[in-house]
Amino acid sequence: MLTKRHTSILRLLERRGSLSVTTLSQELGVSGETIRRDVRALVDAGAVVRVHGAVGLAGQIGEAPFQRRMRENATEKRAIARAMADRIADGDSLMLDTGTTTSFLARELLGHRRLTVVTNSSDIARTLATVNGNRVFMAGGELRGDSGASLGASALEFIRAFTVQHAIISAGAVDAGGVMDFDLQEAEFARAVLGCGERRVVVTDGSKFGRRGFIRVAGFDLLDEVVCDAMPPADVAAALQAAGVTVILSAPGDDGE
Repeated sequence: MLTKRHTSILRLLERRGSLSVTTLSQELGVSGETIRRDVRALVDAGAVVRVHGAVGLAGQIGEAPFQRRMRENATEKRAIARAMADRIADGDSLMLDTGTTTSFLARELLGHRRLTVVTNSSDIARTLATVNGNRVFMAGGELRGDSGASLGASALEFIRAFTVQHAIISAGAVDAGGVMDFDLQEAEFARAVLGCGERRVVVTDGSKFGRRGFIRVAGFDLLDEVVCDAMPPADVAAALQAAGVTVILSAPGDDGE
């Protein structure tokens, strides 16, 4: 029989994806041992599974389909996108990977002019091409039906020919060890993006902190800035500071709603 706290755990996992025991205990204000007992009960009931030190809903480990993720934490992602867009000037060059937050950023950049944009996202390319004198370069490769991302060896080779002012990636998960993802090809592409920029930025909402991905994208030593809507947990904040990464918080109400 589910307790009230069991229900709270399931709702958190449904809303935010896989989470560590530490994050769950902090969110619910109980000890780690209490959460571990709850998790054991939920695992025995078949409601959740453990994966790489994290807990997720059975059958839903990994990232949700792209359009569903566009609806999740949309207010926070829009605020982050607005804060990032404010740091990009007319005429700048940038590279964006496929992600919900980078798609929100593309929409916030519609007021900019003469941008040079390199991306593997068909959504971002459609948003920014042919407007305001922009130049948009779309990487070729196998196109994913869900996200509209172009991935594979040809996409990697294409973007490595460019050097841009702003290399901006989204994140599937962030812990004290760095940025992670749930898909090998997407992780490889994001890692390659970081190698093409003078200024290397991760844009991510607070729900990604404390999550564990399957694939390591980059350590914090490969980043210059993280733009987010909430301060990272203490261990992540300490690791970012040690690596010299600047954390930029979006202001409340930046989403324009």
